[in-house]
Amino acid sequence: MPALNSYDYAIVRLVPHVERGESLNVGVILFCRTRRFLNAFVYLDEARLLALDSLLDFELVRTHLERIPLLCIGGKQAGPIGQLTQAERFHWLVSPRSALIQVSPVHSGLCADPEHVLHHLLKTLVLQKKELP
Repeated sequence: MPALNSYDYAIVRLVPHVERGESLNVGVILFCRTRRFLNAFVYLDEARLLALDSLLDFELVRTHLERIPLLCIGGKQAGPIGQLTQAERFHWLVSPRSALIQVSPVHSGLCADPEHVLHHLLKTLVLQKKELP
């Protein structure tokens, strides 16, 4: 049996109107320190989002969501946050905020393959068991 590694993840949520408290799961961020793995998948289901807010600027939302995987990868293309260590980038990404894009509390688990777990979490928590895009 392969060695198990601990990981932490958070669900990325889109909250069109913070005061109403309605949200739509749009992604997952996963960090596995021992495997040096930090990645995120995002998926915007526009049809479901229209039910929450038909006037939302989808292009603005897409732009913000596309930054999340870039910040996970790091490097100069991710700006100043991209220069931080993986752990620092993860903690920055999952820090609480009251904005259009929020994250859930951080959850933990054990896995042999963090990439597989990230796909599984996206499929079950965001895509609602649909096929991956």
